[in-house]
Amino acid sequence: MTFQQHTTVLAGDAPGQSTTLYWYTAGPEDAPTKVHLQAAMHADEQPGTMALHHLLPMLRDADAAGRLKARFVVFPSVNPLGLATRVLRRHIGRYDLETGVNFNRRWPDLYPQIAEAIAGKLTDDQRTNLGTIRTAVGTWLDQQRPATAAQRLRLAILKSAHNADIVLDLHCDDESLKHIFTSPDLMPGLQDLADRMQVAATLTAEDSGGGSFDEVLPNLYRKAQRANPGFPIPMGAETATLEYRGQADTHDAMGREDAQGLHDFFAGRGLIDATVPDATPAPGPTPFEATEVLRADRPGLLAYRVGLGDRVKKGDVVADIIAMDGPDAFLGRNPLRAGTDGIILSRASAKYAVVGSSVAKIVGTEILPARAGGYLLED
Repeated sequence: MTFQQHTTVLAGDAPGQSTTLYWYTAGPEDAPTKVHLQAAMHADEQPGTMALHHLLPMLRDADAAGRLKARFVVFPSVNPLGLATRVLRRHIGRYDLETGVNFNRRWPDLYPQIAEAIAGKLTDDQRTNLGTIRTAVGTWLDQQRPATAAQRLRLAILKSAHNADIVLDLHCDDESLKHIFTSPDLMPGLQDLADRMQVAATLTAEDSGGGSFDEVLPNLYRKAQRANPGFPIPMGAETATLEYRGQADTHDAMGREDAQGLHDFFAGRGLIDATVPDATPAPGPTPFEATEVLRADRPGLLAYRVGLGDRVKKGDVVADIIAMDGPDAFLGRNPLRAGTDGIILSRASAKYAVVGSSVAKIVGTEILPARAGGYLLED
C-alpha cells in the first residue's frame, strides 16, 4: 500500500512563525502517469477541499486493492497561508495580504527560464523531448531561493506539478454553475472531464492575462513548440481549473458527488481499475473571449431578474441597480443589460455593488471585441 500523508513545513516571514502544508500520495511511484490535484489555492473557496475529502478514501481503498495505475499527488487545501488571513471575522483567502497579489495570479513564465538549457538537446522523439523539458524545469526550480513564505509555497506547488501529466486546480466562483477553464490546445481532449463534472460551460483561452496556475504548463509547452518548430514537442500536461459552483456550496453531499465525478474521470482514463457508467455529454468548449463579465455601471443594490442557467439575449435586463443616493435614492431602479446572447453562468452573492463590480458572467458563442486580446479575468 502506497497511500501516505506528507507534511511540508514552510518557514514564515516573522521570527518563530511557520506553516504546515499537508498533502497525500497514492499509487505506484514508477507509474507512467502522474496526477497532481489541489484545492483551495484561493483559501476561502472550499468546495474543492470537500470534494478531495471524499476522493482521498476512494484513492486509499483503490490503492489497498492494487487498482491504482497512476501516481496521485493530492493537496486537499494547498494554501495554508491563505487559511490564516482572517480580518474582522471575514476570511480573505484570495489575496496575499502582504503584497495584495491574488494567490492565483503572476505564476512564472517557465519557457524563458529553460530555453537556453534545452538548446541543442531536442531530438526527433517527443517523449525524449518531454523528459528534457521537464528535467530543465526541475533543475531551474531546484535553483530557486524563495525569500518569503508565499514564494516558498509556490515553489513547493510547482515542484510537485511540473512533471505531472494531469494537473487539476479545484476552485469555485461566487454564486455559479459548475464550469472549467482550460487551454484551447487541450480540447476536445478534456471533454471527458467536462462530461464527468457535468459542467455548464468549458471556457478556453491561451492567455487570460493574469498568469493563472492552470496556464503555466500549457504556456511552457506551447512556447517550446513555437520556438522549436523542427522538433516534436507534446503538450506535456493536461491542466484545468475546475470551478465547483459557488463559495456557499460547500456541502457534504455535493462534495461526495464531485469526488465521484473525479474518480470516474480517472477510471475512464484507465488510471483507476474500476468499471464506471457512461457519462452524459456536457456542452463543448467556448472561447473565454465570448464570455461577458457584466459589471455595474453605478453603485447600488442589485435586484436580479435572472437566475443561474437562464438564457438571455443582448439587451435583456439582467439586474436592476436600486439607487442609494441622489434624488431617486431608494426609489429609482436602473436596468443593467446583457451585452451578448448566452447563459447566466454566475452572479454576485453580495448584492451591494460599486462601480465596476462583477454582476454576472454570460457565456456566449461570439467573440466580444472588447474581450479579444484583453484581460479576461474578474480581478
